[in-house]
This record gives sequence, C-alpha cells and structure tokens, in this order.
Amino acid sequence: MGRLSLTLIPGAAVLAAFLLVSTIYGTTPIPAAEALRAVLLGTGITDGEMSPLHRIVFDLRLPRALFAAVIGAGLGIVGVVLQTTTRNDLADPFLFGLSSGAAAGAVFVITVTGDVLGFWTLPLAAFCGGLVASGIVLGLVHALRTSAPEKLILSGLAVSFLFAAITNYLIFAGDSRAAHSVIFWMLGGLGLARWETFPLVCAGLLLVLTYALYHSRWLDALLTGDLTASTLGVPVQRLRFGMFFVAALATAVFVSVAGVIGFVGLMVPHIARGIAGPLHGNLLPTAAIVGATLLTGSDILSRLLLAPQELPVGIVTTSIGSLFVFALLFRTARTRQ
Repeated sequence: MGRLSLTLIPGAAVLAAFLLVSTIYGTTPIPAAEALRAVLLGTGITDGEMSPLHRIVFDLRLPRALFAAVIGAGLGIVGVVLQTTTRNDLADPFLFGLSSGAAAGAVFVITVTGDVLGFWTLPLAAFCGGLVASGIVLGLVHALRTSAPEKLILSGLAVSFLFAAITNYLIFAGDSRAAHSVIFWMLGGLGLARWETFPLVCAGLLLVLTYALYHSRWLDALLTGDLTASTLGVPVQRLRFGMFFVAALATAVFVSVAGVIGFVGLMVPHIARGIAGPLHGNLLPTAAIVGATLLTGSDILSRLLLAPQELPVGIVTTSIGSLFVFALLFRTARTRQ
C-alpha cells in the first residue's frame, strides 16, 4: 500500500495541474481565480449571477477536462484487462473491433438517419454499434468452443475489418456534406462533452474498475498461464468472457461520447506496469491515473498545436502511440540480444 500511495499522490497532483490548465486555457484565456469562481457559482456553493465568461468555464471547459480524465482512466483500465486476459502486450480496444463497431453506429447516424432522437442519437447509436461488435466477437468465440487468447484476437480482428468496411461504405455512399463531421468523430474528440452525458462515462469507468479490482487476484493468477490459474481455482474461460464483455461495454460508452481515441489503451498498461509492477491491486489504480493524465495532456496539446484551430485528440494520441510502439519494439529487441 505504501508503494501505491507513493505512485498515486504525485500522479493525482500532476493530473490536477493538467485539469486546471485544461480549464483555464482556450481561445480566450481565463484567470484561475475566475475559473474557480465559475465552478463555485455553477455548483451553487456561491450565490451570484454567472457571466458569459463563467458559462464558458462551467458549461464547456470543465466538463471537457473531466471527460478527458474519466475516459482516459477508463481506456487505460480496459487496456490492462485486455492485455492480461489475452496475454498480448499489444492488445487494446481497437484490436477487438469494439471501437470499429461504435464508429460504424455513429457514422450511420451522421450520414443516413440524422439526429432523430435529438442530442442522444449519436451516443446511443455508437453504444449500440459497440455492443453489436462485441456480441459478434463473443458469438464467434462461443461457436469455436474455445476462449483461447489467439482465437479471441483473430475474431476481434475479423470483426474490426468488417465494421471498418461498413464505415467506409457509409462515408462513401452517404451525404458528402457530413464528411467533415465523420472524419472529426472517427479521429476522436471531446466536443460532445456535456454535463448531461457525464454520468454515463462515469458509469463506464466505475463498471470496469470495480469489476477488475474485484477479480484482481484471478487476474494475477492468469499471468502465470491458463493451466496454473486453473489449478489455483480460477474459472479461466468464465473470467476471460466476463472481462471481455465488461471491457466491451465500457469501451462502447467511451467511444459513444468521444469518438475513436487510439493507442491510450495500448500505452497506459506498459507505463503503469513500469511504475506499479504487474500485480493488479496496484496496477489498476495506477493505470487509471496514468490514462487520465495522458488523455488530459493530449487534449491540451490538441488545442495548442494549431491554435485557435483544434486538432482531433485522436491525432495526438496516435502520434504519441506510434512513437511509443517504436520504443517498445527497440527495447524488446535489445532485451533479446
């Protein structure tokens, strides 16, 4: 516990600093004192009239910063769960078609149906697409009568390619005027961050974190291999299916409001293991802090690099992720020599 505290306390401090920067920075810089007053007014702690400047902070910037932290934490935990259950260091939500399914659902709404249900149409369609993709993967694995990691990965890749093809068809055949919205959404963004959907992303984070922590000892046993874990009383197949389903559900929630944000689920587990070690009691909270900090920092960069224009945050995370994979490959090659 001492080691965990030494990790989480400075990590939480860095995350808090990033959240502050994310809240006060924008097209119009806002002093920290005014940002704090906006929060106090918006939450009702202080009485008074909110100015347009305060509205910018409380209704736009603060939920965006919190969305980045919660979704980053959730994607980091999902990455840990998937890498452990599949014993694949390159596993992340995109490898299993989860994000591709959610993207297809969102693109279908943007190019074909429009906002038939109002504000909730896009998140609901993306959520349903993610669930359909995960259902197909689990159905394939069940039909093969095995939960072997390699079969799960191959099934996920097949589903990912299928939904990517569907998405590309919808973009080509749909309304060309919606192409910009589609591209921005597929590259990830936090423009849909609203207080109305904040409980949804918190529920996704709470679900995957609670489920993984509750089964952390089983996940530790799974690191030794399926056979050893089985002899220790771990129901390996049930654990793998359960973890994948919960990871799919959480990913569908995150993608439904933020689009496809790549490489966070791949990078965070490696960074967190270097800090906290492989045991999941320490690893999962550390991954949550690292993921939240990474995505919040990436969102700040997405607003800085082409200011006042905004980059999709997925471009930033993908760029960082590609460099991270190169470093990982070179480190692996040196280790084997």
